Amino acid sequence: MSEERFTGSFTQQEPIPEAGIAAALAVLRHGRLHRYNEAPGEIAETALLEEEFAALTGAKYCLAVASGGYALGCALRAVGLAPGEPVLTNAFTLAPVPGAIAAAGGKPVFVEVTEDLTLDFADLAAKTKATGARLLMLSHMRGHLCDMEALAALCDHLGVTIIEDCAHTMGAAWKGVPSGRQGLVGCYSMQTYKHMNAGEGGFLISDDAEVMARAILLSGSYMLYAKHRAAPGPEVFDRVRMETPNVSGRMDNLRAAILRPQLPTLAERVDRWAALYQTLEAGLQHTPGLRLVTRPTEETYVGSSFQFQLPGWSDARIGLFLTRCIARGVELKWFGADEPVAFTSRYDHWRYAAPQSLPQTDRILKGLVDMRLPLTFSPADVALIGRIIRAEALAVGQGPEPETVVPPRVQ
Repeated sequence: MSEERFTGSFTQQEPIPEAGIAAALAVLRHGRLHRYNEAPGEIAETALLEEEFAALTGAKYCLAVASGGYALGCALRAVGLAPGEPVLTNAFTLAPVPGAIAAAGGKPVFVEVTEDLTLDFADLAAKTKATGARLLMLSHMRGHLCDMEALAALCDHLGVTIIEDCAHTMGAAWKGVPSGRQGLVGCYSMQTYKHMNAGEGGFLISDDAEVMARAILLSGSYMLYAKHRAAPGPEVFDRVRMETPNVSGRMDNLRAAILRPQLPTLAERVDRWAALYQTLEAGLQHTPGLRLVTRPTEETYVGSSFQFQLPGWSDARIGLFLTRCIARGVELKWFGADEPVAFTSRYDHWRYAAPQSLPQTDRILKGLVDMRLPLTFSPADVALIGRIIRAEALAVGQGPEPETVVPPRVQ
């Protein structure tokens, strides 16, 4: 009997809804792609999108921008980041997060993560006291939410302001509170592999009028802020408009038109991701040598990716496991690799940040394996993927120690 093999694509997304295609064609036909280019009596697609996303999250204000990374940098500038100021962030995150801190003039200070891939509160408190940091860019990396109530209380005690990176948690919640609503600013991404697809795009949300006024001016409003609907009143802009630089990063009406029909589908998409995630989780339960990440009952998560750990495995054994999975069509990523590969890198690869010692995070990332779960997969697809991973984990984990590291062929 031949081995099972998966033949699907880990990078293929669902098509844009027909309503989004029609709306995009309408924008292309009239040609008014710039968000401030409106016909008499017209409301721009971007302004409507901001209003609708604010309503979806319960935020007072929303700004649509060119990318999730721009949203992070814009948030830092809007809250008054000073040149050279330390900014706390998770050691387990992706390059755009420390990149946004560095590009805005800050210094990334990495905080240890726990076995369940969330922020270590004790290390956060220690790093805050050691550095005097007043800002935390909290990365909900790969969709894992920490205890947000406890974190908010701790940061309030420490005098730390939270900016939430919700690139992987659009549609998630902690005890029913949407991700992005516990911090002063919430930032989201609409890059193709996130939870709504515009190719690139980002949101900032906040209830703070002055922060949002600064963000809108930073994004390049050219004093056209009155055209924003999910925005503070003109008196707020009057206080800050002459002292806020233009760092243009607006969203255009074409991407907004593509996104608006996707907003009402988010809850249904979260449910579908949950079904895929839980199918894979069930297939990998009780696999010797493989540890699953515990998901708290208070967390409503978006299962658009899946992580597991191979604790104590050597580099050579993990390399062989990954290579054997890839040979059977299952593309896995490894955060323990010495060199960054495609989208996968870790804190010690980012040499624009000062070297830091994070032994707990090093140990956790050494055995951390990651994979995408696109909605083009069916539960049967994911069950097959689970069988392949389990079989290879058993074969490699219980076999002889490989003599050399086998470099995985991962994209």
